[in-house]
Amino acid sequence: MEKWKNGVNLEGQKLHALMVTSGNLLNNTYLSTKLAAFYANCGRMAQAQVIFDGILLKNSFLWNFMIRGYACNECSLKALVLYREMLSFGQKADNFTYPFVLKACGDLLLVETGRRVHSEVVVSGLESDIYVANALLAMYSKFGHMGLARMLFDRMLERDLISWNTMISGYVKNNNPRKALEVFEEMGKAGLKADGTTLLGILSACAELLALKLGKEIHAYVVRKSVEIHNEFLTNSLIEMYCNCKSLAYSRRLFDGVKWKDTVSWNCMIRGYEQNGDAFESLRLFCRMVMEGAEVDEVTIITILGACDQINALQFGMSVHSCLVKKGFGANIIVGTALIDMYSKCGSLSCSRRVFDEIPRKNLVAWSAMISGYGAHGRGEEAISCYHELVANNFTPDEGVLTSVLSACSHAGLVNEGKHIFNRMTIEYNVKPGLAHYSCLVDLLGRAGHVDEAYELIKTMEVKPSSDIWAAFLSACRLHKNVKLAEVSAQKVFEMHPKGVGSYICLSNIYASEKRWDDVERVRAMVRSKGLKKPPGCSFVEVDKMVHRFLVGDKSHPQTHDVYAKLKELNLRLTEAGYKPDTTSVFYDVEAEVKEKMLWDHSERLAIAFALINTGPGTTIRITKNLRVCNDCHTVTKMISELMNREIVMRDIHRFHHFRHGFCSCGDYW
Repeated sequence: MEKWKNGVNLEGQKLHALMVTSGNLLNNTYLSTKLAAFYANCGRMAQAQVIFDGILLKNSFLWNFMIRGYACNECSLKALVLYREMLSFGQKADNFTYPFVLKACGDLLLVETGRRVHSEVVVSGLESDIYVANALLAMYSKFGHMGLARMLFDRMLERDLISWNTMISGYVKNNNPRKALEVFEEMGKAGLKADGTTLLGILSACAELLALKLGKEIHAYVVRKSVEIHNEFLTNSLIEMYCNCKSLAYSRRLFDGVKWKDTVSWNCMIRGYEQNGDAFESLRLFCRMVMEGAEVDEVTIITILGACDQINALQFGMSVHSCLVKKGFGANIIVGTALIDMYSKCGSLSCSRRVFDEIPRKNLVAWSAMISGYGAHGRGEEAISCYHELVANNFTPDEGVLTSVLSACSHAGLVNEGKHIFNRMTIEYNVKPGLAHYSCLVDLLGRAGHVDEAYELIKTMEVKPSSDIWAAFLSACRLHKNVKLAEVSAQKVFEMHPKGVGSYICLSNIYASEKRWDDVERVRAMVRSKGLKKPPGCSFVEVDKMVHRFLVGDKSHPQTHDVYAKLKELNLRLTEAGYKPDTTSVFYDVEAEVKEKMLWDHSERLAIAFALINTGPGTTIRITKNLRVCNDCHTVTKMISELMNREIVMRDIHRFHHFRHGFCSCGDYW
């Protein structure tokens, strides 16, 4: 299509040159008008404007073509200026003018201007014209005013497929996929057949609602009508829909069946694996994409950086960083923010800060990512300093930034600072505390031992407590052994989030620490009866750009024999150094000797042993674990860092731990 358009463009320019040299264009309004319209239609607005300016008697045909050209070539403001200029010259707008003026208003989100043009449409009597009416629907959907769009739609005497498609896509883009499906159902009853554009909107709605059954029906319809319905974007939408619905086998089959994959196809599949927790396959597919010569864009980079931070693939992430710089994506603020996030989640806060400092025009998301990074690493004072730096740079903190800084206070135990920020956020920044802010404050108070104060806060907060807030409180009760309030909070979580296994495990562990084995069995029986499963402990460690995964008690790794031999050696050396196992983290009613053996099967110890075998002296070891690190593993890792003279950076489900010279950055506060 682009090649054809360029060919037409070239032929048109030759014809233009011929008209100039032959003198046929001189004082020829008809030919000049046609030529200006030609350039406008090809998107060559600079050339069109030069010819347009030289025409004295401009007719409505010419004005309309110029307005359309600007509106369709990302010059919406110029289209509106030209529209007003047209009216000032006494030309009347018609049903070819208004659709593009309304498009320009919608693209610029000029609500008041759009309404004013709408009133002009009503006065001109063109509101019933189907092209103008469809343009009005599209404009109001861009404004997010779907109520007004629906009212206009219901008043339309005549509707075509574009009318229905505009309503469906409008609801989808304004986060109301259920309404989109309702309109689709009405459309079927009205006797209209869906086209490719309709199906794109419906597949997006299915993806949002995780409506796999309907998505499969649409897929079947597409296959049956493949000759009639040709839309190059449908396959990519189907891949994305299946990924969203966690049906990766279906999406991969579709993806592999596409002969000519474009960048969007690759991005959909890579993002599907990343969002569904299979970061390994995401990275493998990215490598294949590069090897096959597919065009990598900013979306690819952002997705793959997200996959890197899931499995602590720092070295791979650095390679991606190098790739994006070569491609010129470094100046993109979204890519920069993804880099900040990746480096901080992979344990390299210094690289994170370097990227942050290199961003020329920071936005609130970038500041929030940096503050979150400091918080996750337990560097609360630096997080607060970064927050004050943000304010000093004339930024007004939003909900996201305030959540990040409150979370940072929670990780560092900065109770007074956190309470001060929470209490001042409404007064200073007009931000009303939401669930995320209350959750951070409950966590802050609870971790610091102010369990009763946290409970009073939950009872008196202005919004209804969510399951996350009760879960944060439950964790505090476990930490400070408050069984009575733990039972209260656990019951609340069970009611609000019955499928979440974490709270059942937490309550069971609280009972186990009190040796209430009957209650432990009762809770575990509840878990079994609900068909819930605890995720096994899993740790990732990267060596030479290859990420290795270890499960609890894992014996599947090729170097298993060496890993367990190293663990045995470490156990002996730690015992000689005074190590005494803390079996309080083993919540089973078994002998002490069995408990000690179970501790040495923990996944992070296997990962540490593997890294010690396969990296040189002094190399930093970086590990990611999917669960909270237990007390004994925390002690053992501190001792290994001193014994082996290694820095060990461990990220668990809550925060980062930097072990160095026998100490941890968390100060045993986690």
